[in-house]
Amino acid sequence: MTHDHRVQPPRTADERATLTAMLQFQRETLEMKCAGLTPEQLKSRAVAPSGLSLVGLVRHAAEVERGWFRNVINGERSRSPWTAPGSTEWADFEVDGLDESGVEEAFTIWREECARARAVVDAADSLDDCGHLGEDTYSLRYVLAHMIEEYARHNGHADLLRERIDGVTGE
Repeated sequence: MTHDHRVQPPRTADERATLTAMLQFQRETLEMKCAGLTPEQLKSRAVAPSGLSLVGLVRHAAEVERGWFRNVINGERSRSPWTAPGSTEWADFEVDGLDESGVEEAFTIWREECARARAVVDAADSLDDCGHLGEDTYSLRYVLAHMIEEYARHNGHADLLRERIDGVTGE
């Protein structure tokens, strides 16, 4: 794995700075787990029957970034590039037939969604700003905390996938 270039979150900051820095640290962890691997390695699945792969995790991360920040908090109606026309199901973990350009596209879309999410957070007046998903209301505070949890869980999966691919472990 490449050198650890992640920025450590501040230890004595306000709530907004702490939450956004912790989320960014988790994003950088996923990026680090994928660094230096070939497209074939990134598509490598965990174990049968699981379809889990590192590039699948990146696609999933792009979708949860889009869903929570753009669609819930910002009120957009942005659709996934990986959802088949007429379908409501995400195909984010699906990597069958994905070639090198598809792998690169996944990382590009994920980075773009992270940048859009940061812009949504930066534009918010308060962590108390709310968005809606159906009948449910969510504060920006909740979404940031949820996203940290989402990445932390999947970074654990990424660690196991990376170890299976080339034996590299740890943060």
